[in-house]
Amino acid sequence: MANIYEFSARSITGEDVSLADYKGQVILVVNTASKCGFTPQFKGLESIYEKYAEQGFTVLGFPCNQFLNQEPGDESEIANFCSMDYGVTFPMFAKIDVNGPGAHPLFQHLAESAPGLLGSKKIKWNFTKFLVGRDGLVIDRYAPTTKPEEIARDIEKALG
Repeated sequence: MANIYEFSARSITGEDVSLADYKGQVILVVNTASKCGFTPQFKGLESIYEKYAEQGFTVLGFPCNQFLNQEPGDESEIANFCSMDYGVTFPMFAKIDVNGPGAHPLFQHLAESAPGLLGSKKIKWNFTKFLVGRDGLVIDRYAPTTKPEEIARDIEKALG
């Protein structure tokens, strides 16, 4: 089975980043949006990132505008919003699609590896979360309604 280290993505500042750079870490991959009812989850994501970073944990945020145009800004606007409004310090990436023919290969892989409700391969909404183990394999998928703090026990288990 493939792992996420085989993928790369453009950072929010424009550099190509190999996900192999995160090899050996526990990763929470999240599709984000700045104008969504779940946007306050940025605070919880930053909190768990700060709490577990020294143990080898990171959050990777991927802005997406596929759900009711809730991420209309460009990368600069998104980065400023995340930093100024929520103090985000975890890695953020350039805006991507998570569903459809233009979906980023990483999210195609995540959705295939951890289907949603009733086996759905589609990403349901903003703030769908995927927990990835140190081996780069998907451990679990979490609904947009699952608050980051509710994943803490699973993160701790994955950190070992």
